[in-house]
Amino acid sequence: MAKLPLIDPEATSGDIRASFDRMPVKLNIFRMMAHAEANMIPAMRLGNSILHKQKLSAVNRELLILQAAQLEGGAYEWRQHVPIALGVGVTQAQIDAVEHGKYDDVSLNEAERALLVFGREVVEKVRVGDAAFAAMRKHFSDQEIVESIVALGFYMMMARLTEATETDLDPAAGMKVYDGGKARSA
Repeated sequence: MAKLPLIDPEATSGDIRASFDRMPVKLNIFRMMAHAEANMIPAMRLGNSILHKQKLSAVNRELLILQAAQLEGGAYEWRQHVPIALGVGVTQAQIDAVEHGKYDDVSLNEAERALLVFGREVVEKVRVGDAAFAAMRKHFSDQEIVESIVALGFYMMMARLTEATETDLDPAAGMKVYDGGKARSA
């Protein structure tokens, strides 16, 4: 049971109500986020831009989101993003490698290994070491590097929101929510 009550979408108004009305599934994470009225819409826009407008590939983005969820103990994000990861082309073997922190797994290519080592340092150390940064630069543009940091930071925040409030887990909505956001960002 969540430590705070979930906002009833029907009881909202204005931009927040309009946002809920556009959602194909009114996930508990958004019902919890709605307590922060001034932050909900900007946060959802940032989340949508991470999912649909970044240059970073969908596979690499989902690997990072799963990594953030795994490192931060974000059960909610893990549940929601495993089906999305599979839907955009991440393999089950890659998901298992991220879940177990095995970034040298054969299922991951050299660029994905560099991405995950970089991601772990962003999350755990904040300041990325020279070797991890150099490996990242070998495979990713400056834009993709910054997008990676933004994606990690956003999903760290979401893990903290859902874990601190003990937001009730929804069934995985998978590609339904992902595709709904894609349509709005077009």
